[in-house]
Amino acid sequence: MKIYRKYLAREVGGAVLLVLGAFLALFGFFDMIGELKDIGPSGYQLHHAVGYVLLRLPGRVYELMPVAVLIGTLYALSTLARHSEITVLRASGLSTRGLLVSLFQVAAVFAVLTFLFGEFVAPPAERAANQLRLKAVSAVVAQEFRTGLWVKDERSFINVKTVLPDTRLRGIRIYAFDENARLQSVSEAAEGEYVPPAAWRLTGVVQTVLDGERATVEKKPDMLWESALNPDILSVLLVVPERMSLMHLSSYIKHLSENHQKTHRYEIALWKKLIYPLAVFVMVALALPFGYTHNRMAGVSLKIFSGVMIGIFFHMLNGLFSSLGAINSWSPLSSAIAPSALFLLAAVGMIWWVERR
Repeated sequence: MKIYRKYLAREVGGAVLLVLGAFLALFGFFDMIGELKDIGPSGYQLHHAVGYVLLRLPGRVYELMPVAVLIGTLYALSTLARHSEITVLRASGLSTRGLLVSLFQVAAVFAVLTFLFGEFVAPPAERAANQLRLKAVSAVVAQEFRTGLWVKDERSFINVKTVLPDTRLRGIRIYAFDENARLQSVSEAAEGEYVPPAAWRLTGVVQTVLDGERATVEKKPDMLWESALNPDILSVLLVVPERMSLMHLSSYIKHLSENHQKTHRYEIALWKKLIYPLAVFVMVALALPFGYTHNRMAGVSLKIFSGVMIGIFFHMLNGLFSSLGAINSWSPLSSAIAPSALFLLAAVGMIWWVERR
């Protein structure tokens, strides 16, 4: 690697890590303040709050990485421009394309880190954080309806009153229908525990079997219930789609599709997981034109402020397109790629304008 590329990588990489660390400290501080109101007699103590905030930091890394890369690259390039180092590099024959390629090599490292955090670190950490909090306050997973959680599994409808943090079920009702949509049986169980690979051990079972106009009731201390429903699907309740791993998203989308349920929100989240790390390259391209301006045109502080505003706008636009895509049933790929595509067009336009000058 050429000397200038090593130097550029060190300056940009150091600035990005510094900005990322500052963002994590800031967001961690605000998260901690938000948790303080829940500390008290419910059993949720200070060490629980600290653990919860720390476990959420990997998710923050995933969310903030593109913004940190934008601001860090912008700061590093502005500093180099202030010391006329960019001017020297360009006078030595380094083209804009060559500088952009060098920056992309640095961005590739952060793109890989973003993917690794989003796929392997943030999802389990997010689940562990929510489980820690739920256990501390003796709470249960939030339900979608007042009657509990409803899930469709082939020709059965399952109603679960309570899902515990360790994915055990309480207050279970299973409505089984035949191929003609006639109710065959209703099974009620006090509690259910998952038994790999594809069954649940139900305890305190009362089963009502319908046969024409006759109904028979049978009580069982326990029974095995085979179902496609598993803890991975239930873990969706503990992690928002944007924080789920690709594997869990794919399996849950498949489960919803097989049961003829809407998958749009999760398909958008799946495409975002694939595209979001590439936003790092867009942020680097967007920061490049700022490195060509000197202090007499814009101070470093103004550039940093501009980078923060652009980063906030990108973050908001990313969420906006996801929501609009889910509401209006837009193409999941289009909804996921639109923010990055718009910012890429802006970056290309700014580089073209700087080159013309």
